[in-house]
Amino acid sequence: MTKECFICKNNIQTIDFKDTRLLRKFMTPRPKIASRRRTGACAFHQRKVARTIKQARTMGLVAFTTRTTG
Repeated sequence: MTKECFICKNNIQTIDFKDTRLLRKFMTPRPKIASRRRTGACAFHQRKVARTIKQARTMGLVAFTTRTTG
């Protein structure tokens, strides 16, 4: 059973690096880019989301890693 692509299903036209709420849906709790298997995104949108997350990281809107103590 495959998941339906979230972006296709909701008819999202643009994936903007400033829309961090959308981008966090495609990231793990430790801000890594989640796999297609986990997100259910189609290949086209997974590549776009990955590129946009990397752009948001560079702009400082999304963290590269989480802080850990110890």
